[in-house]
Amino acid sequence: MNESIQEILEKGERKNIEFKSTLGDSHLLKDRRERLSSQMKYRLKTGGGKAYYIIGVSDDGEIVCHSQEEFEKTIQVIQELAEGIGSKVTETERHNENGFFGKITIEEVNSEKGVKEHITIGTIGHVDHGKSTLIGTLLTGVEDDGVGKTRIVIDYLPHEIERGLTAEISHAVFGFKGAGRIYLKNPLNKKEVADLIDRSTKIISFVDCPGHAPWLRTTVRGILGQRVDYALLVVASDDGVTPITKEHLGIAMAMEIPLIVVITKIDKVSYEEAKKVISEVSSLLRKVGKIPFNVKDKETAQNISKKVSERFLIPIIKVSSITLEGFDILNELFLHLPETTSEELYKKPFLMYIDKVYKVRGTGTVVTGRVKQGIVKKGQELLLGPINDTYKTVSCQSIKQHHLVQTKGEVGDILGIAIKGVDSGLIKRGMILKDENGENISVREFLAEVFILNHPTRIKEGYEPIMHLETIAETVTFEKIYNRDYLSTGDRALIKMKFKYNSYHFTEGDKFIFREAKSKGIGGIKKIL
Repeated sequence: MNESIQEILEKGERKNIEFKSTLGDSHLLKDRRERLSSQMKYRLKTGGGKAYYIIGVSDDGEIVCHSQEEFEKTIQVIQELAEGIGSKVTETERHNENGFFGKITIEEVNSEKGVKEHITIGTIGHVDHGKSTLIGTLLTGVEDDGVGKTRIVIDYLPHEIERGLTAEISHAVFGFKGAGRIYLKNPLNKKEVADLIDRSTKIISFVDCPGHAPWLRTTVRGILGQRVDYALLVVASDDGVTPITKEHLGIAMAMEIPLIVVITKIDKVSYEEAKKVISEVSSLLRKVGKIPFNVKDKETAQNISKKVSERFLIPIIKVSSITLEGFDILNELFLHLPETTSEELYKKPFLMYIDKVYKVRGTGTVVTGRVKQGIVKKGQELLLGPINDTYKTVSCQSIKQHHLVQTKGEVGDILGIAIKGVDSGLIKRGMILKDENGENISVREFLAEVFILNHPTRIKEGYEPIMHLETIAETVTFEKIYNRDYLSTGDRALIKMKFKYNSYHFTEGDKFIFREAKSKGIGGIKKIL
């Protein structure tokens, strides 16, 4: 970085630049050390393995010079924090103007044990458009045989393999080490997957969602429950845009999820036919206010990768799982996609919505989900709930991430956590596992602002759709519609809502989807009652 300290101070903290006044031994105590380590990991991630700490300045960029002893102690603390996450201080710039201040450069030196980027991508789109085959080919680097050879590594349930349809959410992972891809010979081999996680410097987790209309609930659960960073909309060039394509696109847009479009099966159609499908997709994207961008080479993929998270520009990439055409471009895009997790989420107490509950022989109760905020460690005391409006204390016995045993998990990780202290029969999808700190929220009634995407008739008070928020999926009652007698397609209103059976944890500002038969809508929590 060639910027002077003064130039940095004028621009303020950003991405991989952190301001610190002074640090001492108290900052190395457990809780404060964890927060500072998480902060440093975030700065390193956003800086591609390099971060800059400006010390001797306040958070607002004002120089507050310190004694040489305080300055050197701050450097010592930062060095110890860096070493603890597989990094080190590589350069120190000192200034003495009636006191000391300066710039410290920190670099990641051991990627395998230090900072790992982790991005979760949800694949959506119509049934039989090649979502699972696409992921299978990405994982293995092997051409498909045209009848689903690579799809089998994702569709692992017997009836899914038999019918060629994904009915349940499937998880898959691949990695990069530096700029190089790590491929899996057998994605179903737990040891091989665990080794990939250990070796990778960047991990891409896929959540493969069903594309068949009867399984829309499962698709919504995958997109919302796993809190995906990006959605990958798959459109087959031999079929084009379908009602399911539009529906899945609508879900991604409603939840404000950055989108990537992949046109599959281009080996089956002519150039003109593929071009027609791309035009059809582009027209659809423009209708929802997005800018479609046809990506034709690796250089372009790299150049636009940072813009995808801004949600306006939508890359479109053509691929064939049989010839592997376009996969180099797609890999290049994935390599450079930025994480979407904010620094604030690292600082907050641990919280994870529960997606699945298992009883594992020799291990006990295991809950799975994607970490929404904070850090969790093996041996940590946690709270689980709400269970009858209360929270139960449990202990974290062990943690696994894609079959790899870990000592901790953090924001964005998809984890399996073995817990002890509560009967597994009491645990349901939609509950949370959380740090002992923070408010124990249990909500049954709330006010929400909703928008009706589609409804064949009129919605009146007493209407009971299924509401999806994070991993929550339960019937809610529209108890009161404010300032309206009824709602129909395109209407927006404030509604008093109540869960029919249970209470849940969520906060004001959270977004949700509700659905009932062919009716769908979106909403946001305005007030907890």
